[in-house]
Amino acid sequence: MFSDTAAEAEQVQIELTRRMTTAQKIAQVRSLSALVIGLSRRAIARAHPHLSPQELDLKFVELHYGKELADGLAEDLRRRRP
Repeated sequence: MFSDTAAEAEQVQIELTRRMTTAQKIAQVRSLSALVIGLSRRAIARAHPHLSPQELDLKFVELHYGKELADGLAEDLRRRRP
């Protein structure tokens, strides 16, 4: 049981989830993922208001996927500039 959810409410949530089709479950996961990504990006922007949009994107990659990947992406972006 989740600490902030009453047992009866949790049972209702479980039953509703069981009744969902696979497509509905995937849609819900995608929606929740988009929400979390959006909230993360907003928090990064608030913490680093001086960064450009591209720098914020790189900071997101660094925080979620590691500095090595972010540095590689930054280098790739530099090479692609006209």
